[in-house]
Parts: sequence; C-alpha cells; structure tokens
Amino acid sequence: MKKSVLNHELPLGLSSGAYQRRAMPIYKGFRLAAAAFFIFAGNASADVTPLSVSQSASGIEASDLPASGTASNTAIIEKTFTIESLGRERKVRIYLPPNYQQSHARYPVIYMHDGQNLFDDKTSYAGEWHVDETLNKLSASQNLNFIVVGIDNGGEHRMNELSPWPHKRFGNAEGAQYLAFITNTVKPYIDNTYRTLTDAQNTAMIGSSMGGLMTHYAALKHPGIFGKAGIFSPSYWFSKDVFTFTDDAVIPNENRFFITVGGKEGESMVPYAIRMTEELTDKGLTKANLFSHVVENQEHNEAFWTDEFEQAVVWLFKR
Repeated sequence: MKKSVLNHELPLGLSSGAYQRRAMPIYKGFRLAAAAFFIFAGNASADVTPLSVSQSASGIEASDLPASGTASNTAIIEKTFTIESLGRERKVRIYLPPNYQQSHARYPVIYMHDGQNLFDDKTSYAGEWHVDETLNKLSASQNLNFIVVGIDNGGEHRMNELSPWPHKRFGNAEGAQYLAFITNTVKPYIDNTYRTLTDAQNTAMIGSSMGGLMTHYAALKHPGIFGKAGIFSPSYWFSKDVFTFTDDAVIPNENRFFITVGGKEGESMVPYAIRMTEELTDKGLTKANLFSHVVENQEHNEAFWTDEFEQAVVWLFKR
C-alpha cells in the first residue's frame, strides 16, 4: 500500500460544486501526496471518495436548537454498569425515539462516547451536542428513528479509556478494556432490554476527538458489530499505530465511515484526517462507504459537532 506524506493541510476558501482531483496541492508550505485528495470545486462527477471543503455542515445549525435542556425521551439508565477489568462504575444514558412507547418496531442503535455532553448543557463539559433535539426533528421531518446509547466518560481516566495505544505523555492504554465493556456489557444489556436491530448495519458508533479515535478503532476491531462509524475531529495524531492498524484491517464492503474535521482545528488534526482518508481510499473504500470532509472555519468544539451530527446520521443510515 502506498504511504502518504504526513505534513499537509487543506487549502480553504473554495466554491461549492463537485469534487475534483488536484495533483499535489500545497498549503502553508506543505505538499500533499494527493492519491485520494479531492476538493469541493466544480460540477458533480468523480466516482471515488470525496475529501471536500464545506462551508456548512447540515440542515440543523447549533443556533436553531434550544440552548439547554433534555428531551423527555432521554433518560439515565437506572442500573450500575461496571467496567470489570478497570474496576470502575459508569453511567449510561439512553435516548428513545419519540414514538417508541406507541410502537412495536425495532430500531437502529447509535453508541456514543462522552454521554455527559450529548443531551444536556447542565451535565456537559463545554456545551451539549443536542442529540435528542436533532433526532426528534429527524423523526418528525424524515421519519428516521434511532436509539442512542451515551456512555459517560471516565473523567480523569477519559484519555486512557479512549486510548487504544499507550502514549508517552498520557500513559497506559485502556481502550481495549473500555471497548470490551461496550461490546460485552453495554450492548447485550441494551439489546436485551430495548427493541433494537442488533446487526452491524443497524449499529453505529459516533465520537469526537479521542472519542473519534476510539470510534475508528472500534469499527476496525469489530466490523461485525459496528457497521457504521461517525468519526468527528479524530485524534489520529495520538499514535502512528492507528495507521498501521488501519492498513492491516479487513473492512467489509457494506460498512461506512463518516469523517469530519474543522478547517481551523490546526495541523495536529486536519493533516492526519487527510492522511487517513487517503489510506482508507487506498484500501478500496469509495464514495459509497466513505465520506470525508473538512468544514471551513469550524473549530474543535461541541457546536461544530452538533452541526455535523444530523448529516452524519443521515448519510450513515441512508438506503
């Protein structure tokens, strides 16, 4: 497999249109190995995976949503969940579709990290994602309905629990134990308690930052469990092992990856997202199962991830 140059970033300020390939673009003095590099700048064509610059993320903007509060169909599960291998307890939150109680249907499930930040400003670290409000709108407007399972982060242990690989600064990796907790404890409980669609094509994971890295890892580690991955502002910088791990992975043709990063997130984020898009494209992923873009003028925060959430869900679960 062809390897990519690491130091590169995306040129901004492009007009809307379709994806066109540019040979060896340069930004801030860095040259990009452009095997899978596409920008948003012409008429629709291109039958390969796009990597675009976008000016808006979705039909729902953060400013359109309530400032705080939790929808009535969101709750904390009244059960003590324990990560046995780490000796830690964990709170798990759940969102059910608005029509759940009036229906006998089964629903796709989205597993998400940092549960404190998903539904309520009061419990969030730096603002919520408005997952409940966004999905309630999608239910009403498009009849798209999902169950969302939000696993709270471990506070001071967050970095380690979301780390698939050790880091000389941040310490031991506990990502394998955390992921096993999701697959062996949380998911079986959810599937046994709620009306879920349990197969991989109806099971997604979505996360941001270190949660984006963990989501990427989970989708490759367990492609038969998590068939859809929403990877927001991923911390691919954390370990070069993510690229080796991806190179060695076998990815089913039907599995999907949605990668998004803000144009103002900097050289520790944007270049690595581009490099990963190249690597996934080199492995044979196409626009049918890989969507990757840089959103102009967006930064590393919950407001950006809120804007991207609807688009990610609709694309990941499109028929």
